Amino acid sequence: QVQLVESGGGLVQAGGSLKLSCAASGTISSSNAMGWYRQAPGKQRELVASITRIGSTNYADSVKGRFTISRDNAKNTAYLQMNSLKPEDTAVYYCNLNDIPTWRNYWGQGTQVTVSS
Repeated sequence: QVQLVESGGGLVQAGGSLKLSCAASGTISSSNAMGWYRQAPGKQRELVASITRIGSTNYADSVKGRFTISRDNAKNTAYLQMNSLKPEDTAVYYCNLNDIPTWRNYWGQGTQVTVSS
C-alpha cells in the first residue's frame, strides 16, 4: 500500500504564490509517476501536472508558465509551485501516484487552495 499526504494549501490573493507538497510512503515502485489533480465545486477532477521518476513533465494548458511540478526521489516527495495564481485556480488539489508496473492509482486526501480576487 501507498499513502500520500499533501500539505501547503491555503488562502492567497490573486497574483500570489503557494507551494504544495506530497509525501509518499509505503511500498513504492521504482517506476512511478506523480501528479497533481484539482477539483473545483461542480466540476470534474482534472489533471494539473504530472512528473515521471526521471523528470518528464506534463502540464494542463491553463497552468503552463505559472505552475512548476518537481520531485525529490530520495524523499518520495512531489511539489507543485504555483505562481501568478488566479481565482479560477481555486479548487481542492489532490496528489496522485501512478504505479506503472501495476497501473494502480493512489490518492491523497486533498488540500484546499482558495484564490481571492
